[in-house]
Order: sequence, then C-alpha cells, then structure tokens
Amino acid sequence: MDDTQTPPFGRSYARVGPRMDARGAAEHRRRLVATARGAVIEIGAGYGATFAFYPAAVDTVLALEPDPTLRALALAAADTAPVPVTVLDGVAESLPVADASVDFVVSSLVLCSVAEPSAVLAEAVRVLRPGGRLLFYEHVRSAHRVLGFAEDLLTPLWSRLAGGCHPNRDTAANIERAGLAVVALERFGFSVLPGNPPLAHVLGAAVKA
Repeated sequence: MDDTQTPPFGRSYARVGPRMDARGAAEHRRRLVATARGAVIEIGAGYGATFAFYPAAVDTVLALEPDPTLRALALAAADTAPVPVTVLDGVAESLPVADASVDFVVSSLVLCSVAEPSAVLAEAVRVLRPGGRLLFYEHVRSAHRVLGFAEDLLTPLWSRLAGGCHPNRDTAANIERAGLAVVALERFGFSVLPGNPPLAHVLGAAVKA
C-alpha cells in the first residue's frame, strides 16, 4: 500500500494510542470488557488495543475498523489475542450481522468521532439480543461550565484535525435516547498525554430490553 494514500489520522493515532494506553487507557480498556461474554462486536477497533483484555467467557469477537493503517495493526494484534478475533473493513453504521445476533457491542473511544452517533447506536440496538449490552469507554463533554463551553467552541476545528472527534458530546444521553438503559456509568478525568489537561471520560454499560 502507498502510505501517502493512507488517511493521516490513522497514522497519527497509531503513534499516539500506545502512549495513551501506557498512561492509563489500557487499564480502562481492560475494565471495559471484563464482563463481556459470548458473541461480541467491537466497533472502530483501531489498532486492536482491546483485544488482549477479552476474557475467556467470550466466544468470538468481530472487530470492525475502516482505517487501513489501524486495521493492519489490528490484524496483527488478533493473532495474539486470547480469544478468536476476526478483523474486517467495516463501519459502525452498518454492522454485517443479523438482527439480535450478538451478546455485546464494544465501543472504545469511537462514539466521539462517528458522524451520526444515533445511526451507530441504532445499529447496536438492532444487532444486540434482548438483554445484550453495549459496553462503552468514551471521552465526553465536561460537566464544568467553562470547560464545556470551551469544548463547544473548539469542536468545529478539532473535529477537522482529529479524525472527526467531537469533544463535546453527551454520550450517555445519546445512548439512552437510542433506547438502551444505562446500568453502569463511571465518570472520571483522564489526561491522555503529558501536559494535557484531564478530559472528561465515561466508562459504562447499557442494556437492551
């Protein structure tokens, strides 16, 4: 593949992501999937940073990643995963599985960057079995009035520079609007890189009735 034709965000995230993991994101990912079991779809799997943490109760993981640089890294990570992982080129807005066919959908730092969160969440609802769960780890709009306002101002520029990332989304509210019931939600600040201020993050689970 001609690297000059690869989307630059994928190359950048492949460099920055492991630094985030070393600062604590890896532990967040481990906690994210600790309760997963059965058939799992992971959307926006990136470079496969979550794969190593899937527990033995997981039967299969279908991991979708549209960026070619990140997908190649995810394929390599799948080879050493503790559970069977299949990596495909795909997007979260169109999941290649039947209705009510999976037990868990996993989203790790994805819902901030998709164009239409409602479309992605509608797909999650479609493919989850009754009682199935969406597990999510996302950065979200700050609850601090001034910081939240600053994020609102910065979002148009930042989303163009950072692969569509919107730092001002209320992801938990979006999940509930999609018809899923949030049953666990932890909110915390996390400084993703040295010198960066702590940004609001959430780690949680939502269930399909």
